Amino acid sequence: MTNFSGSYSCKDVEFLLKVIEMEMTSVEDKEELIQSGTAHYSDMLSQEPEPSVEHLDIFNKAVETGEERLANEVLILAKALSKKYVSKPIVLVSLVRAGVPLGVLLHRALKDMGHKSYHYGISIIRDRGIDDKAMKVIEGKHGTESIVFVDGWTGKGAITKQLTESLLDRDGYPEKPRLVVLADPCGMAWLSASYEDWLIPFGILGAPISGLVSRSVWSSEDYHGCVICDHLKSFDYSKTFADKIHNIQLSCDTNYIPDITCSNKTSKKLQELSINIINDLSYKFNINNINRIKPGIAEATRAILRRVPDHVLVRDKCDPDVELLVMLAKKKGIIVEEVGSQLGQYRAVTIIKKVL
Repeated sequence: MTNFSGSYSCKDVEFLLKVIEMEMTSVEDKEELIQSGTAHYSDMLSQEPEPSVEHLDIFNKAVETGEERLANEVLILAKALSKKYVSKPIVLVSLVRAGVPLGVLLHRALKDMGHKSYHYGISIIRDRGIDDKAMKVIEGKHGTESIVFVDGWTGKGAITKQLTESLLDRDGYPEKPRLVVLADPCGMAWLSASYEDWLIPFGILGAPISGLVSRSVWSSEDYHGCVICDHLKSFDYSKTFADKIHNIQLSCDTNYIPDITCSNKTSKKLQELSINIINDLSYKFNINNINRIKPGIAEATRAILRRVPDHVLVRDKCDPDVELLVMLAKKKGIIVEEVGSQLGQYRAVTIIKKVL
């Protein structure tokens, strides 16, 4: 099955992925295979666990605390995109999975503004590239002029760099990819609502907030693959969450939505600071592969859930935005170290354990 919408409405998104079945790999075995170079992370999937009661409680708190900010920032981004493409339909290409919830909300907001848009969910994989077949389908339908890529946030900029590299050999794209994110703490996006590392609600759930779609699986010959996480169906918040934020958007007065512009000076400063922090952590923990460093609340939390963590660093242990991260770390017996301003613009970092 391809060209589906997962648990979203077909009006919200069209996934250009191939639904597959595959044997699951344990988190521990996956880590060894990745670090030994025997297999790439995109060749394997681990069974995504059911979120615990505590996890869901923290997610619901994050929604309650952050829903108005999220709704407003989506509108800020939608307004900025609408002004940039006054007379053209906007083609939103969300990067599976983290970009999809934002893409759905942007797609709805643009429609509410009377601006025609299309929304696709496609795969991009670090070190391997973007889904070529999916891109050819989108380019064949819409051209390249108004394609905008969507991701949830930036961590240290690995996916932004991969997107840049993947588009170099494709005609019709600017040197700096048109990447839109909600939060851009490393200063790598083309357009962002803020540079702050904050607790984005959809950043702390996986499949249950992304249409029940798994992380993508590499294919060089067809669409990249995915598994439908039916075992998480009873926890699915994808459409409910989108409806909730959309309803808040509908009550906002869009006449008072501020304009945003990208500051090259701020972006460059954040990029330099991010590089320095990653280098410092690499030195402190004797890390040769920076892919073991996962900065930012969302990336740090996902690493605890999907990988084998070794260290968790937070700016402030009492920060409510890192409550889930701290809880998950304690459950795995990982000591959480409070390091204050050493993390710069980041509020949390997870270090993946060296297993070989």
